[in-house]
Amino acid sequence: MLLIVGLGNPGPKYAQNRHNVGRMAVEAIARQFLFSSERKRFQGLYSDGLIAGRKVGLLKPETFMNESGRAVGEAARFFRLSEEDVIVLHDELDLAPGKLRVKRGGGTAGHNGLKSIGAHLGRDFRRVRIGIGHPGHKDAVSPYVLGDFSKADRQWLDPLLEAIGGQAALLVQNEDEAFQNAVAATMAPLAQIQREQF
Repeated sequence: MLLIVGLGNPGPKYAQNRHNVGRMAVEAIARQFLFSSERKRFQGLYSDGLIAGRKVGLLKPETFMNESGRAVGEAARFFRLSEEDVIVLHDELDLAPGKLRVKRGGGTAGHNGLKSIGAHLGRDFRRVRIGIGHPGHKDAVSPYVLGDFSKADRQWLDPLLEAIGGQAALLVQNEDEAFQNAVAATMAPLAQIQREQF
């Protein structure tokens, strides 16, 4: 079994925040593969289903971001999962909007959700880093990540989320590079259009 976690803050107030793009991506996977209805479990919202013949649990922690590890740790212990069986989708300031990278282990780059999961689970889980761009100055980071995506952002965000959902089988099959490339290929025509507009 695999556990795929979408990081963010709970409740409608935060639903469209840049910080919540991991939750949005998990919701896109659930839609694509017709997962079960969400239910309250593991201090979060949990659903399950099959992707590429493998059982997958989707978890959106209902703790706030800096306590995400409590929910992830509880689910991992219940299903007896190792760090390698957990994939975390999260926002990434150091990647341009619409870019995506997958990595295993490593540091947290100041991301409180990743720090918390590292404390409760260990650091060797896979991360899907979803680029939201950087506001330019560290003092602007907090209001930026806790701000909603703009209407203009939806031009790249909606296709990106759809691509993550559509290509999730590659992620489940441990084909991280193929997953990255497939998502990038989906986004490439969009990037070309944006370049031509400016």
